Amino acid sequence: MTDLEIVRIPALSDNYIWLVHDAASGETMVVDPSEAAPVLAMAEKRGWMIGQIWNTHWHPDHTGGNAEIKAEHGAIVTGPAAEAGRIPTLDVAVAEGDTVKLGQHVATVLETPGHTAGHIVFHLGDDALVFTGDTLFAMGCGRLFEGDAAQMFANMQRLAGLPPETIVYCAHEYTAANARYAVTAEPDNTATATRLVEVTRQRTAGEPTVPTTIAAELATNPFLRASSAGQLAERRQAKDNFAG
Repeated sequence: MTDLEIVRIPALSDNYIWLVHDAASGETMVVDPSEAAPVLAMAEKRGWMIGQIWNTHWHPDHTGGNAEIKAEHGAIVTGPAAEAGRIPTLDVAVAEGDTVKLGQHVATVLETPGHTAGHIVFHLGDDALVFTGDTLFAMGCGRLFEGDAAQMFANMQRLAGLPPETIVYCAHEYTAANARYAVTAEPDNTATATRLVEVTRQRTAGEPTVPTTIAAELATNPFLRASSAGQLAERRQAKDNFAG
């Protein structure tokens, strides 16, 4: 298991920014900084210099803090080559199969288009963790703003194939709403019903529900569990219109 120190930073209304420190090398990076202030404050509190920013996609609630963090710490910004034109702070453009490193920790870039046309995730296989941005959420998946259900289904199949112990660091606290929908999508899934109770307790207590694991999502996520692109499309449309 990883020896990385990963700090969850709540931001905006429901975003999570992940500040990641490798004690062995002294290096620090941040994933999808929606805003700079809380990241800079946490880094200062811990005495860390942020050398890298990893972006999963171009949306402002994932890149909004790039410029200020870059100015303050000299961080190098890595993000999807397919969206280079939409991330003006980008320094290093990466695509499928490329690798990025934090100290000796290696992340492989997986292209996961659907939410946006060039969305990527960062998979650190040796550390059994993945930063999924807005592709895979706890009990959910990203809305299909720039892609289609076939792409998202392929993404789900690919992520479902990761080792079940893989820890999933996603970018939003959407789990309560996702869980309420999930029990309607799979009313006979007792694991989902049980998780809804726990998620409700966590959120009522003001506790975060992420990170999650691939194992937990295999058991309870109706999008990861979809049997076809058609079923995923139906569930995505139903979730988009879900008011529960």
